Amino acid sequence: MNVNLEKEIGWLLNEKYASERTPAAEADIVRLKRGEPVAYVIGYVDFLGCTIDLSAQPLIPRPETEHWAGRAITALKARENPRVLDIFAGSGCIGTAVLKHTPSATVVFAERNVELLPQITENLRLNGVAPSRYRVVQSDLFSGVSGTFDAILANPPYVATGDPELQDSVRRWEPAEAVVSGETGLELIEPFLRIAPEHLTPGGELWLEFGAGQGSVVGAFLAEFGYTADRFPDQFGVERYAVAKLL
Repeated sequence: MNVNLEKEIGWLLNEKYASERTPAAEADIVRLKRGEPVAYVIGYVDFLGCTIDLSAQPLIPRPETEHWAGRAITALKARENPRVLDIFAGSGCIGTAVLKHTPSATVVFAERNVELLPQITENLRLNGVAPSRYRVVQSDLFSGVSGTFDAILANPPYVATGDPELQDSVRRWEPAEAVVSGETGLELIEPFLRIAPEHLTPGGELWLEFGAGQGSVVGAFLAEFGYTADRFPDQFGVERYAVAKLL
């Protein structure tokens, strides 16, 4: 048994079964041995202190996303009653964390996959967010979104089709539409950045995650569409996200 699998089994038993190897636990261990991500087998992950249910198997939240989302929340706390858009919402982890840690914020969650809308609502319920503080909409990019926002937080798909570095477990188990975006990985980022200015308030910020090595191209898009932006590394030192405002 490889070391990673041993660690995953230990995590599973500790998180879900109080360290007891019950028949249900043994069945879940079989799932792990088949390559299913441990987060799906356990059924939830922690994201910035929020319990994020993964029953519908949305994209599994990543530490890199948690890193910049925490910094976005810090920035939002300095605003009065910020109105936020969590676009490409998936599980809703980013917007749920915003609502939990920024009591004056309201959030619109925009997600293309209609099957994930109940997943977002469930995560908001699990974390005790009042329904009056959010709205969940089906939206292909901005098609279902109206109004303007003080912050747009985006973790779009950005992996290129056929990328040899894409992990096999991601390719086999996680939703392709949340991971892959055309031959360059930028098929959605370009139109997203082109349309987003219509939905930013004066002085509003756009926070965008992108893939390793994409920073210069993303920077060119940002300049083309009228933003001033800075790009930042994740906790592993990889340039990973941009914070942009309109000129």
